[in-house]
Amino acid sequence: MKNLITIDVGGTSIKYGLWHEEDQRLSDQGQVATPAKLTDFYQVLQTISAKFTNVAGVGMSIPGAVDQNTGVIGGISALPYIHNFPIQKVLEVKLGLPVAMENDANCAALAEVALGAAKDMQNVLFVVIGTGVGGAVVVDRKIVHGHQLYGGEFGMMLGLDNQQLSTVGTAVKVAERYNAQKGTQWTGQQVFELATKGDQSAITEVQKMYANLAHVIYNIQFSTDPEAIIIGGGISANREFINGLNQTLSDLVGQLNDNSITSQEIPITPQVIAAQMHNDANLVGAAYNFYH
Repeated sequence: MKNLITIDVGGTSIKYGLWHEEDQRLSDQGQVATPAKLTDFYQVLQTISAKFTNVAGVGMSIPGAVDQNTGVIGGISALPYIHNFPIQKVLEVKLGLPVAMENDANCAALAEVALGAAKDMQNVLFVVIGTGVGGAVVVDRKIVHGHQLYGGEFGMMLGLDNQQLSTVGTAVKVAERYNAQKGTQWTGQQVFELATKGDQSAITEVQKMYANLAHVIYNIQFSTDPEAIIIGGGISANREFINGLNQTLSDLVGQLNDNSITSQEIPITPQVIAAQMHNDANLVGAAYNFYH
C-alpha cells in the first residue's frame, strides 16, 4: 500500500509528515511557517509535496467548514485566503495528487477514533479547548457534519448567562479576565496554579470555566448519548483539569437530583476523558479521513 502525505494547516505553522497506512505510523515530520498569501501557500505545499515520491495522495487537516462534496471551505479562520472557492480542486492540479480535506477539529476526533482514546468506541463527542472551543460529533466512527457543516461547533453553544462557550470555557479567557482585574500578564496555566495556592480571584475564574463547560457538556451528553466525551487541546494533558471538570459535572448532577423541581433522577453523570494523540492528532486524522 502506498504511503500518504499528511498536512496540518494551522494559523501560525503548517505541519507535515509521511503516513504509513500499513503499520499506522508517521515519519519524516516537519513544519514551516504558515504564509500570509495564497500564492505563497500553494508554493509551500508544493515544496512539501516534492519531498515525497510514490504516494497515494495528500490528506489535509485545515480550519473552517470543509464541504467534502464541493471541496470548498466555508466559515472563517485565521487564513481568509483559503475560503469560499473550490480550493481542493486547485490543490489537486498544483500538487498532481488526489487531495482529501477535513476540518482540523474533526481530524483530531478521527485520530482518537483511529488510534487514541476512542479506538474501541463507535459514538463519541470530542471537545477541543484552545483559544476558543471547537469539537466534533462521531457516530458509527464517522463525522456528523450537519446540514450547514456546523456539527460539533460546541463553542457556539450557550453556557451560563447566555454567553458563548468559547468566551467563557477556556484557560485563555480565564487568564484574560484575571489579568484585567489584577493588571497582570499571567497565562491560563499560571492562573490555574494561583487557584491551587488559594488566590480567590483565580479560584473564581477557574470555577466559572468549569461551570460553563459542565453546563454545555451535560446538555450535549443527552443529545447523542455518546460512549465518551473526549477533551482535546493542550489543556487535556492537565490531569487536574480533567479531574476538576469531572468533579464539577458530578456536583451539577447531584444538585439537579437534590432539586425538588426535578421530576426524575438524572440517570447518568457525563464523564470526560483526555485525548491521547496530542500534537500528532491532526496529521493522523487527516490520513484517516483520506482512507475512510
